[in-house]
Amino acid sequence: MEYTHKPVLLNECIEALNIRPDGVYVDGTLGRAGHSREIAQRLTTGRLICIDRDMAAIDAAKERLAPWMDHVTLVHGNFAELGQVLRDAGVLAADGMLFDLGVSSPQLDDASRGFSYMQDAPLDMRMDTSAPLTAYEVVNEWPCEELRRILFEYGEERYAPAIAKAIVRAREAAPVQTTLELVEIIKGAMPPSALREKQHPAKRSFQAIRIAVNGELDALPPMLKAAADNLSPGGRLAVITFHSLEDRIVKRAMREEAKGCTCPPEFPVCVCGKKPKIKILTRRPIVSGEAELADNPRARSAKLRVAEKCDPFDL
Repeated sequence: MEYTHKPVLLNECIEALNIRPDGVYVDGTLGRAGHSREIAQRLTTGRLICIDRDMAAIDAAKERLAPWMDHVTLVHGNFAELGQVLRDAGVLAADGMLFDLGVSSPQLDDASRGFSYMQDAPLDMRMDTSAPLTAYEVVNEWPCEELRRILFEYGEERYAPAIAKAIVRAREAAPVQTTLELVEIIKGAMPPSALREKQHPAKRSFQAIRIAVNGELDALPPMLKAAADNLSPGGRLAVITFHSLEDRIVKRAMREEAKGCTCPPEFPVCVCGKKPKIKILTRRPIVSGEAELADNPRARSAKLRVAEKCDPFDL
């Protein structure tokens, strides 16, 4: 596949990471290696750890990162296990970590993966194709109430009850096999006014099912805690989110790690001993400019938050 991927907020990420040629960096969401290429080519004696759940991304990176492979370690894994990944790689602390969340461009562009509501494919949606749970099981086997819950919570879909009931009715006649079958069921459950909206009527439902299949939101808190724990003093953490659910979790986790003493305000002195692990560098998230949006419409919903590891001796 020709290398045409446009990594989101690339310049902003590279600036945020403040890369040193001899530093150790982590790209926790390798994807098409767009961010990794820019990090790797800035290293001399440094090292880059690249993690992805999708083995196709790992395999493709061997070619895309070929000129810099002396400095690169590729890891097939889940960033929820970040601490263990770093221990296995012999990394005591990293100088920067980047996480570009959500579904990657190759997963969307490859119709056979079942992520797209624009092309027909078997209901799959797995980021890691060796994982047992697929969208087929979610759509055809999960109870109506659980479908309603994920559509509402993960997709923020206001027609979640109607869509969940429509899915259950359809599968009682025959299993829902493909993405476009599911799209028609979703559209059939929505009022005409919703079908006229600019956003594709299946977008929110497909997002919700994908998040459920891959446990995406569950992976964020352990990753963010491990990132704060495994950065060197002055090291940077950069996280790109693409929807409000992810952004709220990242924002909340960063605030928690940046919070120091938790003693009640009436205590005359601190007895908890809790010190801030990080300081937040972005009071508001960084978003794409007009030039990037014109070149890459997928960047429209991207938000970048950045934090820096505190030096314990400065506290």
